[in-house]
Amino acid sequence: MLGDREGPLVSTAEHVLAALRGMGVDNATIEVDGAEVPIMDGSAAAFVAAIDQAGIVTQPAVRRFIQVLKPVQVKIGDAMGELRPFAGGFRAEVEINFANKVIGHQTYAFDLSPEGFRREVARARTFGCMNDVARLWGAGFALGASFDNTVVFDEARLLNAEGLRYADECARHKVLDVIGDLALAGLPLLGSYRSVRGGHKLNNAVLKALLADRGAWRVVESETARRPVRGHVEAGASAVGGLVAPAYGPDVS
Repeated sequence: MLGDREGPLVSTAEHVLAALRGMGVDNATIEVDGAEVPIMDGSAAAFVAAIDQAGIVTQPAVRRFIQVLKPVQVKIGDAMGELRPFAGGFRAEVEINFANKVIGHQTYAFDLSPEGFRREVARARTFGCMNDVARLWGAGFALGASFDNTVVFDEARLLNAEGLRYADECARHKVLDVIGDLALAGLPLLGSYRSVRGGHKLNNAVLKALLADRGAWRVVESETARRPVRGHVEAGASAVGGLVAPAYGPDVS
């Protein structure tokens, strides 16, 4: 994403991962035949539409989740990220505070579900400030970035003619990033993630810290399984049992 506290970035792979995780898909093969994942409109909406078009099929296999057992926190400068136990599935809470006054201070909390993801988060686009975009262009990066796939601000106003999709679209896109970044755990997380001034680097650091502490998580299995087959994807089960499966985890999956 552009204009992050950790430096200007353009990232699109997490949009695909966020779409899969957001829609409850935990068994998929991703093939990319180009140098990078297409940015589309800067959100996960196109990938959600593709998942919808593929359809939903239930597969008879046990679903596994990583359950957060104790708080794990990482600080990088004035940014903070933390995973905590949470009984309600997965929740993301983000707080951003940009020097750019048009973006400014925003907060957003989201409890993950397929329909909620589709409605509240999937359409939130990558955003940044015009000076960041111009600097990237000048260095030969982010050449595909445009007003068609990036929400761009200058010091006084939003520059996109179509306006925002949500009043707090920037904070919602940060939640989209969180969902995609934490999908790298290899299994869906059961826990609550909170970040302040966070970004991809911080999200990744918190996930690494969690997995490095073997007492901070365990693998649990769902009582019913719902997985995709034949290229189809599934909406995902929410019921989770308390079965520990120590032979399976991110380090061996």
